Order: sequence, then structure tokens, then C-alpha cells
Amino acid sequence: MRIRESVGQLRLLDARDGGAILAEITAKGLDIDQGMVVKVGDTIYYGPDAIHVLALMGTNRGVFNRLAIWRFRSRTISKVLYPALRACRNLLLKL
Repeated sequence: MRIRESVGQLRLLDARDGGAILAEITAKGLDIDQGMVVKVGDTIYYGPDAIHVLALMGTNRGVFNRLAIWRFRSRTISKVLYPALRACRNLLLKL
């Protein structure tokens, strides 16, 4: 997803590396293996809320970006689709 320039820099972290941010996530009781995490300022978004926030930050350039924004800009739709997508991910990892 392309993140709007006005949002600022997006930094992707490898959870296997640990670090202060991962410690903060774990301290909040969030399981990084079972959900996506997005931190904006001091606020941490987890699971469907994380993908919803990313969709709101995304640009509408490109087919994938438009599809992601269309699907996940609604918090309700994010809460319905996210568990199904996570289940597919977990199944693929087991395979």
C-alpha cells in the first residue's frame, strides 16, 4: 500500500528482531503472531483496526491500493474480513 506523503515515514519492523517497540506491543498483551500492528504516534492499532488505519492512510494510485482502500476503509468491513484473511495466512504458513 502506498502511504500518503502527508502521513510521514512508514517504518516496517521485523518482529524476530525484538526491540523496544515489540516489547511495548507485548506489554499491552497483543500477540504479534496473530495480528498486524500499526503504531501511529503513541497509539497502537491491532488486527482489523490496524488494516483499517493503513487503508485510510493509503493513496488511491494503482489497482491494489484502490481495492484495499475500498475494502478496508470501513471499520465494520475490516472487522469482518480481517479474521478470514488471518485464517488464510495461518493455513498457508502451516502448509
